[in-house]
Amino acid sequence: MPSPFPGMDPYLEHPDFWQENHNRLIIAIADTIMPQIRPKYEVAIDKRIYEITDPNDSNSDSLLVGIPDVAIKRQSNNPNIPTGSVATLTITLPTTVKVPAPEKIKQTYLEVREMATKQVVTAIEILSPVNKRSGEGRITYLKKRQSILGSLTNLVEIDLLRKWESMPILNNSIQSDYRVLVSPSDRRPFAELYAFNLRDSLPIFPLPLREEDVEPIVNLPEIFACVYDRAGYDYRIDYNREPVPSLSEEDRVWATQLLQEKELRDN
Repeated sequence: MPSPFPGMDPYLEHPDFWQENHNRLIIAIADTIMPQIRPKYEVAIDKRIYEITDPNDSNSDSLLVGIPDVAIKRQSNNPNIPTGSVATLTITLPTTVKVPAPEKIKQTYLEVREMATKQVVTAIEILSPVNKRSGEGRITYLKKRQSILGSLTNLVEIDLLRKWESMPILNNSIQSDYRVLVSPSDRRPFAELYAFNLRDSLPIFPLPLREEDVEPIVNLPEIFACVYDRAGYDYRIDYNREPVPSLSEEDRVWATQLLQEKELRDN
């Protein structure tokens, strides 16, 4: 059964589903483009590990340090402790707090490599919350992104998350819920931005390789539909609940009506 939404399903942005959806999309994209680029290229699924230790990062509960405002004390009942004019001895009891232990976040991405040289020709990224929210994860990703944009490697960046700050582009007046950036190295500083919203379909776009190559097509709607079906999201998602992150009021009304028409939400 397909997703009831015409494009991105906002319910898959929920933390309970996002990491799984991210990994399934990575594998599905690799499986889709591999037949189109062999035998000249290979597709490698690589992994990046973020270790976040910034205690000032308010985006992750595991990075907070709890400091009690008042020490909790109680009177001792030990009969051997003198009372009267002598000051009363009190015992401070511990309070459970959180310390800034390093948090490791694993994120997968794709690299299209030339078989003969193993050189990375195209990097394919699907953004996660760690990339978009402020903090060490975003800083680390932006450094890698800038390194790619300054090299001969093509970049495809897929953002299917409405929350947090989008990746920087010079024409930052463009506003959309979701976006796909396709940046061929030989066209920089120009790139193709597919900006789309909740009510729009997912884009179909060419995957840049070498200038002399025929560009394979990434059919994102078809890939997403396959992932949704294979993951069984149709019976795992409770469409009677509101999505997380929440929708704008206008989109909420539209989504409610859509789900009711498809008999996925009670009237």
